[in-house]
Amino acid sequence: MKCFFLVLSCLVALGVVSAQRQVSVQEGPLYRTEGSNITIWCNVSGYQGPSEQNFQWSIYLPSAPKREVQIVSTMDSSFPYAIYTQRVHSGKIYVERIQGSLALLHITDLQARDAGEYECYTPNTDGPYFGSYSAKMNLVVIPDSLQTTAMPQTLHKVEQDPLELSCEVATETFQHSHLSVAWLRQRGSEKPVEVISLSRDFVLQSSSEYAQRQSLGEVRLDKLGRTTFRLTIFHLQPSDQGEFYCEAAEWIQDPDGSWYAMTTKRSEGTMVNVQPTDKEFAVRLETEKRLYTAGEPAEFRCILEAQNIPDRYFAISWAFNSSLIASVGPNAVPVLNSEFTHREAKGQLKVAKEGDGVFVLKIYHLRQEDSGKYNCRVTEREKTVTGEFIDKESKRPKNIPIMVLPLTDNWVVKVPQHHQLLPQGHLESSISVEVASNASAILEGENLHFSCSVRTAGQQQGRFSVIWQLVDRQNHRSNIMWLDRDGTVQPGASYWERSSFGGVQLEQVQRNSFSLGIFNSRKEDEGQYECHVTEWVQAVDGEWQVVGERRASTPVSITALETGFAVTAISRTPGVTYSDSFDLQCIIKPHYPARVPVSVTWRFQPVGTIEFHDLVTFTRDGGVQWGDRSSSFRTRTAIEKAEFSNNVRLSISRASDTEAGKYQCVAELWRKNYNNSWTRLAERTSNLLEIRVLQPVTKLQVSKSKRTLTLVENKPIQLNCSVKSQTSQNSHFAVLWYVHKPSDADGKLILKTTHNSAFEYGTYAEEEGLRGRLQFERHVSGGLFSLTVQRAEVSDSGSYYCHVEEWLLSPNYAWYKLAEEVSGRTEVTVKQPDSRLKLSQAQGNLSVLETQQVQLECVVLNRTSAASQLKVEWFVWKPNHPEREAVAHLSRDATFHYGEQAAKNNLKGRLHLESPSSGVYRLFIQNVAVQDSGTYSCHVEEWLPSPSGMWYKRAEDTSGQTAVTVVRPDAALQVDTVVPNTTVSEKATFHLDCSIASRSSQDSRFAVAWYSLRTKAGGKGGNPGQEAEEEEKREEEEEVEAEEVEEDLTERTALLSVGPDAVFGPEGSPWEGRLRFQRLSPVLYRLTVLEASPRDTGNYSCRVEEWLPSPQKEWYRLTEEESAPISIRVLDTSSTLQSIICSNDALFYFVFFYPFPIFGILIITILLVRFKSRNSSKNSEGKNGVPLLWIKEPHLNYSPTCLEPPVLSIHPGVID
Repeated sequence: MKCFFLVLSCLVALGVVSAQRQVSVQEGPLYRTEGSNITIWCNVSGYQGPSEQNFQWSIYLPSAPKREVQIVSTMDSSFPYAIYTQRVHSGKIYVERIQGSLALLHITDLQARDAGEYECYTPNTDGPYFGSYSAKMNLVVIPDSLQTTAMPQTLHKVEQDPLELSCEVATETFQHSHLSVAWLRQRGSEKPVEVISLSRDFVLQSSSEYAQRQSLGEVRLDKLGRTTFRLTIFHLQPSDQGEFYCEAAEWIQDPDGSWYAMTTKRSEGTMVNVQPTDKEFAVRLETEKRLYTAGEPAEFRCILEAQNIPDRYFAISWAFNSSLIASVGPNAVPVLNSEFTHREAKGQLKVAKEGDGVFVLKIYHLRQEDSGKYNCRVTEREKTVTGEFIDKESKRPKNIPIMVLPLTDNWVVKVPQHHQLLPQGHLESSISVEVASNASAILEGENLHFSCSVRTAGQQQGRFSVIWQLVDRQNHRSNIMWLDRDGTVQPGASYWERSSFGGVQLEQVQRNSFSLGIFNSRKEDEGQYECHVTEWVQAVDGEWQVVGERRASTPVSITALETGFAVTAISRTPGVTYSDSFDLQCIIKPHYPARVPVSVTWRFQPVGTIEFHDLVTFTRDGGVQWGDRSSSFRTRTAIEKAEFSNNVRLSISRASDTEAGKYQCVAELWRKNYNNSWTRLAERTSNLLEIRVLQPVTKLQVSKSKRTLTLVENKPIQLNCSVKSQTSQNSHFAVLWYVHKPSDADGKLILKTTHNSAFEYGTYAEEEGLRGRLQFERHVSGGLFSLTVQRAEVSDSGSYYCHVEEWLLSPNYAWYKLAEEVSGRTEVTVKQPDSRLKLSQAQGNLSVLETQQVQLECVVLNRTSAASQLKVEWFVWKPNHPEREAVAHLSRDATFHYGEQAAKNNLKGRLHLESPSSGVYRLFIQNVAVQDSGTYSCHVEEWLPSPSGMWYKRAEDTSGQTAVTVVRPDAALQVDTVVPNTTVSEKATFHLDCSIASRSSQDSRFAVAWYSLRTKAGGKGGNPGQEAEEEEKREEEEEVEAEEVEEDLTERTALLSVGPDAVFGPEGSPWEGRLRFQRLSPVLYRLTVLEASPRDTGNYSCRVEEWLPSPQKEWYRLTEEESAPISIRVLDTSSTLQSIICSNDALFYFVFFYPFPIFGILIITILLVRFKSRNSSKNSEGKNGVPLLWIKEPHLNYSPTCLEPPVLSIHPGVID
């Protein structure tokens, strides 16, 4: 059986160890504002029983920290106290069960009275109790001091107008908290849209609707001073219409490291109405015809119809069969697809902008493969503050299909090579020919006009046919054009195509005057131009006959265009400063007339590279074409061609690093062919121009003043960084804060605020956990920056300084660092607060009786901080002990602990602590004992919280000493005899009373013993067996003996003893069975002796011992006292008849008992005889005719004392 219980206990123990209940609750303290909501989780693990556990929540209010106030329970609807019943029933306080072992306490609309220590308790389902069944956490409810204000107003704006709104956000919370501010826009019942926000970590962000505009600088949020947050939208759009308001949240970091929004406030709204401008536009596409022949020109016109076109930005793209031909941006620079770039270079295609809203696509020489569908697309674009464009609405008209037919043989004209001259007849020609030209020497590309005049000596007889021929320098003759006698013009074989494009024309001006026009002359047109005139007459038979022919010529010299073609690049500003402008001139020689097409390309080699790339090209037709890598130049570059020359000037404004490098211009000389194609005649490259773009000279100056700052921990460290002068009013600053410790070689980075107000924590802030204690501020003046280290610690001491970087916005909207400078140092010393702990040094002496209470008072007269925690410890010096011993101590968290002295002297349970007021601590030792005597004092340690939440001991002090002497009470026991000397008869009873007149303590108990006093042998004493005649003499002798006999001659015989624990001792042998004990009152004890006999005659006394309880609940004898002797005399009576009978049992029964039964039988016999005679005479019949006689038994009364004779009584029977 023992083994069974042993195994069972082991199994139970193992089960408990493996399933120890553990209740955990959310870590505190938690800070929440009035009116907010809170959720506190509670989890239980390691339990047994059902999977779904119950939870009970209670609170201990600061006003009564030991009193439990029940709030809500998952198992008992009547659990809440009255103050929480309504809120629980209305659902403002409820428990949400997440899992069987996890629940959430929800409290909505927090009130100030909700602050306190919350306890989550889980009722036991495990059988034996093992583990923890509850857990506690603290909730602090603080006032909601967050204020968010903005001026309510209604604004009417026009599209593209700027918008500025300001909001004031302030809080007076003493706890360290962060603010987040957001501007939102709401339209009607739609969900609010976040425009821009500043998070609690100082990060700017926007919703998807505003993200692109924020990245381009269109939407900004600026903090001005400590409380002002300004929203700026530079170009309003119709979609921005709505109510704008700002929303602020105050965040606090919980002990688990997470951030919680304690309260959120929104300001009054500003209604913004945006009136849109007329942004509608229409697009149509036009062309003259749909059917073309190969070689013909075609023109497509894309016409844009809209209002305020010059103030708006449009981009157009041309497409052929859905393939891109070219695109023209808002700057009117065409960009052609690679397939069509070659045709454009040959002059076969042109994309241009003819005017506001008119865009033209020209194809000068159609091909059969140009058949297909043509279209244009117009896109409106919006220009941002950074110069970038954002696409908006796009439109395109219907496609226009065209068909290009091929050439046929019917259109080709054969040109005769010669004329057969008929033999001359009787007619003789009298004509003469003169040739004249408009110029004998021309520049290539100019037009040549020749006239051929025929003169006759008489009247003209017939008709003329004219042949124009060119004899070049190699004396090669070629036919240019032929006009026959019928007026038909035929071009020569080498001039047929040129003539078809109108490049060569022959015309009969008058009957005898002919002209030849050579348009867009070429170098190969140089030579001797000859006019060959043949005169024809008609014979009688109708045939035409040649009468004669004459010829004349004139020379023409043509200078080639590329002769002397050269290009030079110059600049008057080889070195410029950021944001300045510079011009580059491309000088082209010779000075060609405006008709001579020259294209000029500026090429650029950035600093640090080895390759040139095309920057911009002024095309031969006056268009501007940007290179693929010229995006940064477009918005800041102007290209201009001189009015009377081909010189091209490149002007670049707002110069930056990207414009620094080497420039050169490349000129191309072009010639337009008769078929409208282009031929590049020459290309020239200029010299190199190096442009240096220098940063502006910095004027940055940072204050170098040094200062010393000494403060007490937990106070804020205010560090200032002042910029005394700056290069530009538009300068931005990046501020890096450093701290230098004596043990470090270099300073460590605390915090960096970039020029765009972004925050980056340094390694020192991460290592030392400063993230939650840093607060950075940029003042309205713009040149003063402040860093505040909240809740300073001693470890924060060091040398602080700031490193300022000045940043400027380059012309291409890129920020660059111009200069940097270090400030003077601030020597910061953080010290612990001066110790002001002081205890009362009053000395004291206390003398108390055992079992009473001792009060030891420890008074704190002054302390270092009201927020400090005190550890109070009491010590005692015992006599003959050199070292003090700890009695008890009150820990910082108000937990009472016993010391080593408490265990030794059994003080546990006898110590009581109370603190009636702040700084007053009273230790009560209850039920004191003698061993509690000693010299007592209290020792107080003052602990302060460090800013990191760790507690450290700052001061300690010892109070004055109090000497405590514990004494036992003085003996005051007195015993009296209440009963005087007594004489009783034999067989009677007599009383021996023991009365206690006074006692030492009300808590005392008594041990009482009665004694019979006899003189020892040889002495004088009473003898109960003497004769009656000697009794008087003996009494006299006893009285003398009581006065004279010494105590040692007295022999004591104990009758009865009763201990302090009410346990009886054995009775004395002479009195065994005859003693009766009574306690008539707490101080009166009585011993009764029954059936006294003469042997009982003698002197008696009672001895009383007074016992008191020690503080250890052990009884000890304090004192004893004996009463005065009591004399008892028992009379001896003589023998009588009565005594003889009573003393003999046989005689007693013979005399008093046997006669009565005999007498009774006799009477019964007599009665039976009588009744029989009556029955025979039937004078009386019983029930049913049966006689019935019932006689009770005789009743015998006798006295047990045998002092009176027995009485026999017979009662008559009753007949039923």
